[in-house]
Amino acid sequence: MRIARFVHEGGMSFGAVEGEPDGGTAGLTVAQIDGHPFGDLNFTGSRWAVDDVRMLSPILPSKVVCIGRNYADHAAEHQADVPTEPLIFLKPSTSIIGNHDAIKLPPQSKQVEHEAELAVVIGATGARRVDRAGARAAIFGYTAANDVTARDLQRSDGQWTRAKGFDSFCPLGPWIVTGLDASDVEVRCEVNEEVRQLGRTKDMVFDVPTIISYISHVMTLLPGDVILTGTPAGVSPIVDGDTCTVSIEGIGTLSNRVVTLD
Repeated sequence: MRIARFVHEGGMSFGAVEGEPDGGTAGLTVAQIDGHPFGDLNFTGSRWAVDDVRMLSPILPSKVVCIGRNYADHAAEHQADVPTEPLIFLKPSTSIIGNHDAIKLPPQSKQVEHEAELAVVIGATGARRVDRAGARAAIFGYTAANDVTARDLQRSDGQWTRAKGFDSFCPLGPWIVTGLDASDVEVRCEVNEEVRQLGRTKDMVFDVPTIISYISHVMTLLPGDVILTGTPAGVSPIVDGDTCTVSIEGIGTLSNRVVTLD
């Protein structure tokens, strides 16, 4: 099932996207869910064509927890060691935008880069001090993410909060896919239709259950929280006028234009 969050004439709702996407949204409908999507789903009976509503980021979590250097080839391209345990950092919820929203380049940085990533969405029970089995049970679904990073600020600051925390630096979408086996799916990033990143999740240093378990022993993961699982090699700068597209096999495509912040 594909779960979306959208704005319609009556307000904001979650919904289930119906139909089979074929490189676009034509012919897709979204069926309104009564309330939130965690637990048993109840539908209101209302539905809209996807092209007639505004699609938002599929979730607005209490926190976004990210994993650094989780692909050996990405660590190598930055001449950095592969971590011996998951390297975690946070992005604020205010950095989240949705599909087709604009990534806004801040004046403080001269080198903003894309990072295509598989994102995990935590389910209804959350996760606190869980083992691998509990971690698997805590997964609600998956979506695509772009861990946009001001690389020059990441180097100069010595820690990553500012470099990764600007407004618009966490595109998510286009929807959450439930029931997906994400252990070996393709992660791709294109800038202006040129492939910049191409990897597979089987090459992650730490797999999804390991990551969830590790984080849950540090902080409680709440329903709707998002985990970004790391990026493969090929990160590169994005500039005003670019279109940056992240595609995750089995999920779909997250596309964002790049603009200079006024």
